[in-house]
Amino acid sequence: MTNPISRRRFLDTSKSLLGTAAFASLLKQDGLAAPIAGLPHFAPKAKRVIYLFQAGGPSHIDMFDYHPRIRDIHGDELPDSIRQGQRITGMTSGQKSFPCVAPMFEFEQVGERQTWVNTELLPHTASIADKLTIIRSMNTEAINHDPAITYINTGSQQFGRPSMGSWLSYGLGSLSEDLPAYVIMISVGAKPGQALFSRLWGSGMLPSRHQGVQFRSGDDPVLYLSDPPGIDRDLRRSMLDGVASINGGHFRATGDPEIQTRISQYEMAFRMQASVPELMSTDGEPESTFESYGPDSRKKGSFASNCILARRMAERGVRFVQLFHRGWDQHGNLPKELRKNCNDTDQPAAALVKDLEERGMLEDTIVVFGGEFGRTIYSQGKLTKDNHGRDHHGRCFTTWVAGGGFKPCDHGETDDYCYNIVKDPVHIRDLNATVLHNLGLDHERFSVKHQGLDVRLTGVEQARVVKEILA
Repeated sequence: MTNPISRRRFLDTSKSLLGTAAFASLLKQDGLAAPIAGLPHFAPKAKRVIYLFQAGGPSHIDMFDYHPRIRDIHGDELPDSIRQGQRITGMTSGQKSFPCVAPMFEFEQVGERQTWVNTELLPHTASIADKLTIIRSMNTEAINHDPAITYINTGSQQFGRPSMGSWLSYGLGSLSEDLPAYVIMISVGAKPGQALFSRLWGSGMLPSRHQGVQFRSGDDPVLYLSDPPGIDRDLRRSMLDGVASINGGHFRATGDPEIQTRISQYEMAFRMQASVPELMSTDGEPESTFESYGPDSRKKGSFASNCILARRMAERGVRFVQLFHRGWDQHGNLPKELRKNCNDTDQPAAALVKDLEERGMLEDTIVVFGGEFGRTIYSQGKLTKDNHGRDHHGRCFTTWVAGGGFKPCDHGETDDYCYNIVKDPVHIRDLNATVLHNLGLDHERFSVKHQGLDVRLTGVEQARVVKEILA
C-alpha cells in the first residue's frame, strides 16, 4: 500500500515545482520583460511612444486655439452664459471681476490646412503643422495639478494606479534586452513649478519591474548603477550569480513574484552598466543634429538634450519614453514665462518629429505633446497692458500628436472664448484609448484583476477610440 500524501505536502511540493519552472523560465529570459500571452489584440500601427509632457498646464489660448473674434472681447467681462457656473480654483474664486484676455502674440494660418498657430512663439512647430494631429477639444474633470497629472497618466485622479508606460511594459514587453521598457527624464522651464512625484511613473498593482526608470542629467544617469571602486565586471557577474542562486531558492520556497522582479532588475542593471554610457553619450552625433534641435541641445538636462536622447532610446528599443518639462503654471507674468517655455520646447519638439521621419521611424512611433489641462480666457489678478496670468482650465485644451497611425488633421472646436467645446470633444481617457489602439491594444480588454475590479488605463468610465483622427 502506498503512503498517502497530505494536502499540505502536496501543495508545498507543487508550489516548489511551479517555482522551479518559473525561475528557470526567468533565467532563460535573462531579465527581458516578455509580453503577456495574447497581446497585442490586433496588428499594431505603432511600436513605441515618446510622450512630451508639459507639466503645469500650457495655455492653449496663447499657443493653438485661436479665434479672430477673441481680439474684440479683450477686456470684456466673461459672460455668465459662457462660464455656466463652472467650478474654479481657490486662486480666482475670490475675484470680483473676470476680464477676458486675448493672446499678446501673433497668430497665423499655416500649412496646407491653414491651421492657426502662434507663429511668434512656435515658428518651428508651425513648420510641421501639416504633420500633426492637433486636438483642440481635449477635456478633463480635474482642475488642480496633482489630480490632473495623475489622471492623464494613470486613468485615475487617485494615486496608486499604473502609469501608461507601465501598462505598455506589462502588456507588450520590452523591445530591448539592454535598456528598460519605460524611461523618464525631467527638465525645468521658466520656473520649477509643481512637484512631480515618482508615482506618476509607478507600476501600481503591476509587478514593480514595470515602473519607469528615471534617467538624470548628471554623470550618474541612473542612481546606484555604477560599481564602486575595486569591483570589475567579472566580480560583479560572480556576485549576481550568487545572489540569483539565493533568490532562486527563496522563490522556490515562497513563490513570491516580487523575487522574480528583483532577479530580473539585477540582470537588467548589469546590462545597463554597459548600454547606458553609450546611450547617454551624444559625442557621435553629427553637428547637424545639434543645429536641428537648437541652442540648448548640448546642455545636459535641457528639454532639447532630452529630445535627442529620446530619439536614441527609441532607436535602441525603449518602448515608452516620457519627457516631463516643468514650469507651465503661469498664474502671473504669463507673456514672459510662456515665451521662455516655448523657446525651450518649440524647436526640439519639431526637430524630434522631423528626425524620426527622416529615419523612417515616425510611422511606427507615436509622439504626444501636451499637458494636464489648459488655461482660462479670463485674467488671474490685475490685467495690464502687457502682463497678466491665467488660471487652470480643464473644460478644453489642446494636445498635438504625430506619427504612429494618427492622421494629420485639426480635430475639435471651442467657442469664441476658448472656454467650452462646441464640436468633437476628446476626453483624456479617449486619447489614451486611441494611443493603446494604435499599439494594437483594445483598452476595454486590456485590464488586470485587483481587489475585485477589472483595472485598466482608461478607468471604469466610458472611453472611446477617436477613429476620426486615425490614419
